[in-house]
Amino acid sequence: MTAKLRSALFPGLVTHARFKPKQHKLSYRIYSLLLDLDELDKVDRKLRLLSIDRFNLFSFYRRDRGDRSGSDLRKQVECLMREVGVEPDGGPIMLLTMPRLLGWAFNPLSVFFCYSKDGSPKAILWEVDNTFGERHGYMIPVEAHSGADIVQQCDKTFYVSPFMDMDLRYRFQVSPPADRLSIRIETFDHEGPVLTARHLARRTELTDGALLKAFFAIPLLTLRVVGGIHWEALRIWLKGIGLRIHPRPPEQPVSFVRPSSAEGKTPRSKVDVHEPV
Repeated sequence: MTAKLRSALFPGLVTHARFKPKQHKLSYRIYSLLLDLDELDKVDRKLRLLSIDRFNLFSFYRRDRGDRSGSDLRKQVECLMREVGVEPDGGPIMLLTMPRLLGWAFNPLSVFFCYSKDGSPKAILWEVDNTFGERHGYMIPVEAHSGADIVQQCDKTFYVSPFMDMDLRYRFQVSPPADRLSIRIETFDHEGPVLTARHLARRTELTDGALLKAFFAIPLLTLRVVGGIHWEALRIWLKGIGLRIHPRPPEQPVSFVRPSSAEGKTPRSKVDVHEPV
């Protein structure tokens, strides 16, 4: 009997709640893949509707993530882990991301969960894409994790929404994907909360049947996500919230957050990137 994949499908819901300068809320259904980077070839062989590095109804290309080179993603992520003082020991690296649908994808956020061989989380890479074709990552070590939610913090260094300032701070609270997934991202300015985003999902075995069900449950997912982003941007603009100037992206593609400033209630951290001007 063929062993089940460690990779999985996570249908779920994303919600945003903005508090100022005007209140604004949105929610939409999505589904994401959780891909074990060590079994991409196995996924490609086992599934008919999902291919790796090939066109299909669903697909994932290695060049879609990381430095876009298509080179070994595990090696890329392990190199970034070492930059924050985390020595990889060959434990799993799980990627949460939306698949390409009929060859097209847009992922506002993809997350690499990095584990040790004993199953404990060691680091998380938060990989952010904006609608201007730019990408930036935040590599943050996991400290003192005892089974509860992981809490991490860092300063914003990358332009995402044209309606959000740059002088902001993120607080990530995540329950790593098991039977369920919970991600909460809070954005703060010097006065307090500005926006809260949540992603809640439940694990489903990754099969052709589950993929087909997801396809019909949320048709044209990529188009809905991209269209939804622009529709919500129009609604925000009509509420009188002005556009922010688009700065140059950071010179380095990843912000490295050191252990002393990554967790809990800490002062604003210093990250190893050149700040945008």
